[in-house]
Amino acid sequence: MNPENIMFAVITWFVALIIGAIAIWAFKRKTPMHFWAGSTVDPKEIADIPAYNRANGFMWSVYAGSFVLSGVLALFNMMAGVILILLACIPGVAGLFIAYRRIYNRYKC
Repeated sequence: MNPENIMFAVITWFVALIIGAIAIWAFKRKTPMHFWAGSTVDPKEIADIPAYNRANGFMWSVYAGSFVLSGVLALFNMMAGVILILLACIPGVAGLFIAYRRIYNRYKC
């Protein structure tokens, strides 16, 4: 392990911590979790708010996990860590959007 690998891992773990905080926030919310910054979800739109928030929290937890795994991989093989982080950042964001739409459609009234 060299210092670049360690620095990459620390940065990805910091990002994972932020995303993990979003996941915890989703799990603990009493009102429906929103996806876009500045948007809201009307509680009247969601049939089962606790289940909806759990699904959102799980979605964000999986996304945070990809950043944690990227950091771990980077400690041993920088290229593997970089490839995983690129997959998480580029198609992963599209995956988040698709997952959120499925969650929203599943729990809407």
